[in-house]
Order: sequence, then C-alpha cells, then structure tokens
Amino acid sequence: MHRLFLNVFVIVIVAASASRSVFACLFHIHNFSSLSHLSPTSHLRSASPLLCCFYLGSPGSNLYCLYPGRIHFSPLHLEDYILQKFNVLSHRTSPHLHVVVSLVGLSADKKSEQPTLFSNGEPEYRFGPFSATRLARYVPETLIHALTELEAAFHSLASDEDFQRELSGILRDYVGRESPLYFAERLTEHYRRGNGEGPQVYLKREDLNHTGPHKINNAVSQALLAKRLGKKRVIAETGAGQHGVPTATVCARFGLQCVVYMGAQDMERQALNVFRMRLLGAEVREVHSGTATLKDATSEAIRDWVTNVETTHYILGSVAGPHPYPMIVREFHAVIGKETRKQALEKWGGKPDVLMACVGGGSNAMGLFDEFVDDNDARLIGVEAAGFGLESGKHAATLTKGEVGVLHGAMSYLLQDDDGQIIEPHSISAGLDYPGVGPEHSFLKDVGRAEYYSVTDEDALEEPSRDYHGWKE
Repeated sequence: MHRLFLNVFVIVIVAASASRSVFACLFHIHNFSSLSHLSPTSHLRSASPLLCCFYLGSPGSNLYCLYPGRIHFSPLHLEDYILQKFNVLSHRTSPHLHVVVSLVGLSADKKSEQPTLFSNGEPEYRFGPFSATRLARYVPETLIHALTELEAAFHSLASDEDFQRELSGILRDYVGRESPLYFAERLTEHYRRGNGEGPQVYLKREDLNHTGPHKINNAVSQALLAKRLGKKRVIAETGAGQHGVPTATVCARFGLQCVVYMGAQDMERQALNVFRMRLLGAEVREVHSGTATLKDATSEAIRDWVTNVETTHYILGSVAGPHPYPMIVREFHAVIGKETRKQALEKWGGKPDVLMACVGGGSNAMGLFDEFVDDNDARLIGVEAAGFGLESGKHAATLTKGEVGVLHGAMSYLLQDDDGQIIEPHSISAGLDYPGVGPEHSFLKDVGRAEYYSVTDEDALEEPSRDYHGWKE
C-alpha cells in the first residue's frame, strides 16, 4: 500500500444540491475499505501533490435549505462549518497528492475502453453498452426529427465562431465565469499534521454563478441553441428548482416563453424557488402524478415536448435523456473542468489527483470530470443519496443499487423491481431523488474509471455543535 503524502490540495466546488452529502461522504470515507487511503494504488508519483476538489452544489442545496432565511456561508463560515463537522482528511492525506472531489469515481487503466469524447463535430457519442447515438433513442417517433435536428445544430455550432464568441461573452459577462478557485487556508491548516503533512484545500465556487447553481452553464447555452433553431417556447423539468430558476432566468434574458414542470411535493419544499421562477415570468406547472417529484416532472415535460415539438425546445437539465442530450449537457458544463485544470496549473503548477462530486442525474460531476477522463492518474469519485439507507429501499443510490434499464429515452442504471417497474426513490435533497442516472456515469462505473458511493439523509443532516461567527443553527 502506498503511504499518503503531504501538501494535499483539496478543491471544494460549491455548486450542487447535495453539498452536505459531499462532506458527509468525506466524513465517513474511512468506512469504505476501498477508500482506506485517498491515493490511487498504481498511478501516484511520490512527488505529485494531492488535490481534493469537493463539488458542493448550488445555493438551495441542503446547506441552505435546512435553515431557510438564516444561512448564508461566506468562505470563512463555510470553512468553519467543515472544520467542525467533517474531520476526516487529517487521518488519510498524502504529502504530494492532488485530490479533486466532485463526488464521481475512481480512475483505472482502461484506455481501450474509454468513451469516445466529443470533438470537432464527431457525429456519434458512445458509452459502451450505454450507447448514446441515434440508434439508442428510446423515444416516440414524433421526437426523432427534433432530436436529429438538435444534434445537427449542436455539431454545426461547435465550429461556428459567431456562436462561440456570443456564448463566451455571455458566460463571462452574464453568468460571471470563470468561477474562482478559493484557497481555504484555515481548513488546510486544520488538516495539517504535526509533521507538516496534510491537504491544501481549495473551493471551486460554482455557487457564485448568476442564479447560483452550475445549471446556468447548460441553460444559457441551450437557450442560445433554441434561438438558432427558431424555437420561441422552452420547457424544462426541475426538482429543487436549481435547473428551473436558471432556465426561467435565461428565457427572460432572451425573450423566450418558459414552462417549467415541477413535482407537487418539490414545489411545497422549494416554495422560494417556485416564487423566483414565476417572478421571472415562467409558468410553473405542478405535477401530481406518480411520486410528484423529479421523475414525474421529467415525464410530463417529455409529454409536452411530444405534443408541441415543432415550436418547443426542451432544455433538459442533466446528462440524461435520449441522445444527443447526455453529450450536449456534458459539453456545456465542461467549462467547470477546463477552468479547474487551468486554475490548478496557475496555483500550484499541477493538476488534481482526485475529483469528487455529488451525483443525481450527474451533470455537475460530468462537467468537472470530463476534462480529466483521459488522465488515468486522476481519480474520479461520485456520491449518491442513500436516503434512509441502502437496505431500506428508500434511497436514490442508482449506481450503487440499481440495474440496467431504460427511462426517459436512455439506457442506464435504474432503481427498478423484478418486473422492470421504477421504484420510488427517496432523498431529503430535492433534485437527487431521481431513479436513474446519466448513461456516461453508468459506463464509467462499469469500466472502472469512476467509483460511486452513497450517503444517508442522517449523515448529510447531522448538525454541527457550535456557533460560528454569530451564525446560530
């Protein structure tokens, strides 16, 4: 076994709806036998620094929803919270290992089985048995033309200089990219051991994007795509509102009609985001079918699209759904990983060794990991919502406990019974209670390029025990 080195760099990406689950995973990481140390067993060089990148999530994540109106973390507050709540890295960190945590998986030498990454208009995108091509679209015939048109438009815009210039300008001036990579000095100091070894922690502040979540990267890009297609009506699904709010925002920005489907249960527990969407001019349609959560909102959005396909563009919010959506959404979020690589090079002259992110559908994770998929010495770790526990039947740990099936137009791991019927997922985090996952995550799990774990509601919600800088729980 390799010993863990010092001067570990930890990047915490603040942006998704399961931030506390990320920390809870780290808190319990010592319980995972395969994670008994953070460094890969075969790829580390003794001179390479360790970088831990935590993908936290957007405002509206558990960190914020637990105490509506009373929590707003400044960087120092966030560090204090982590210091008090999750004391884990002090036991297993390496002197020169870079760990990027975006909760998605473990790297392995599987070069021959790596996915073919989208580049320069390549017409197909394959994930092994979870092929995401025009031959693997499990949708009504009515949508085939729209999907084919969308794929062609996306490939053409990849080399369209005017589109790329407009998109870059909007991401910079409207969204506020690039998001900063903040050095968490006190957290780094906390994990430093007596011999000087320990991680150096950085926060990738995706929560500072306009509207908060990372979701706006995809929403604004697809809104521009819809304009190029001549579609003036946009629909979307949302769980916590973290995709719905950015979609409503960009539709207001570009003058597009916006309809957002949201489960009745999610609308009740995310009432503030419902108010924000309506304030921005969006029509929020309440979904009562099924479990009245994200799965059912997605189903209703697809039904709407089938009915209004000629005039409507569907801004799907995750790396799920029929091809080309897994590819498109990943590409529009890939800016996260590209920035991380650039900022890491600027700050310590290297790259992350471990990347971690929470996984519901998986868009935030793929946005961070895509840049590093071919870096076999970079470890990818994903964390799912374990709800009441993996054996309870009430969880959303699709990759941990699911089986291969088809849902919402794509083949991936699903929570399903022996008859192939979808099992109701559960997570206290609205937006993570989805019974499926992106097909690329399914592929990365199967080939061993990514490793996935899960965290229960109880672990994620365990309270800190003292006040910080005037903030009371």
